[in-house]
Amino acid sequence: MMKTRHTLALATILKFAFFFLGFLMCFYANAQQKEYESPGIVGRMPVFYQKLADRQQYPLSWLKCEKGDFSIWRTEAKAKVMECLMTPPPAVPFDAKIIAEQDRGTYVARKIVFNVTGDSRVLAFMLVPKSKGPHPAVLLLHDHGAKYDIGKEKVIEPWDEPAEKIKSAKTWAVECYGGKFIGDELAKKGYVCFATDMLNWSDRGGAEDDQQAVASNLYHMGVSFAGLIVHEDLRAAEFLSQQPEVDPKRIASMGLSVGGYRTWHSVALSDHIAAGVSVCWMTTYKGIIFPNSIESNGIYTMLHPGLANFLDYPDIAAIACPKPLMFCCGSKDHLFPVKSINEAFDKMRKVWVSQGAGDKLITKLYDSPHQYSIDMQNEAFEWLDKVLLKK
Repeated sequence: MMKTRHTLALATILKFAFFFLGFLMCFYANAQQKEYESPGIVGRMPVFYQKLADRQQYPLSWLKCEKGDFSIWRTEAKAKVMECLMTPPPAVPFDAKIIAEQDRGTYVARKIVFNVTGDSRVLAFMLVPKSKGPHPAVLLLHDHGAKYDIGKEKVIEPWDEPAEKIKSAKTWAVECYGGKFIGDELAKKGYVCFATDMLNWSDRGGAEDDQQAVASNLYHMGVSFAGLIVHEDLRAAEFLSQQPEVDPKRIASMGLSVGGYRTWHSVALSDHIAAGVSVCWMTTYKGIIFPNSIESNGIYTMLHPGLANFLDYPDIAAIACPKPLMFCCGSKDHLFPVKSINEAFDKMRKVWVSQGAGDKLITKLYDSPHQYSIDMQNEAFEWLDKVLLKK
């Protein structure tokens, strides 16, 4: 009996010893593993992404040097943004031609072909009120939405197009714009409206979700996809300013989602844009840079190489100051955390206030998802009337 007890005790000791030895081996292995990086990627982000984010201090932000001359800062900041847009396309005469018209009661819809750059001759839509001009105008910048079969048709009602395209546009209007075509609503109020396609949308489509490949191929040729979009928007603004029906001093831009992103770029960078309404696109870089975020999933329509080393998103938008600029964002927008939206709003507000123009920046957070709701439209249109119709 005593021998059996000794045997059991010895077995227990050996079992504990083996367990302890295994624990030490695992601990040692883990300790050894922590001496080097493995894995390197988590959630499509480098595991050291936080270190990179911490190094982003945005040294060119006005908030870093607000005691200087604002006009000098704006010139320098704008120059840096333009540099990061990379190679601009060649500028050539627009050589515009009206190829179709439709009477819509108080206004006329036109299909116009023009040279948006020296590389691309494109089809655009324009709405012109029948009342005496010159009229205020709105450059409408369509959204992304991973919806590539339509572009300009998202914001101006199409006609004489394939039935599938017309149905797609009407369905999209219901899903994202409260069932309205915002261009047509503005034209009824007396605005000239103009819209073109981004490369890869509608008549300029072909790649759909292969936008990463498009961006990569453009980079190989010294061109940024996001930069090209901005360059084309600036050309579209210039074209709109030259139309005889338009008052060149009363042009605004407006857009949802990536269209909202394009909107505050155009207000900041174009001398032809006097005001803007940006819907559902404002944040800080750091507010959305985390694993599996919208940015980490490679939205190349928004990535300007190297710019994050100098300016945050709201810093870029602040180049527009003291122009009137309205931001309408949604508290239920799954793409942008409310905290990041409010942080960006606060940054911009400090800039406009510093220039005695605090009343010209409107930032609103609606109880809304990622869409241009009727409530947003009503307030935005009313605000735009006050800004442009008073001139």
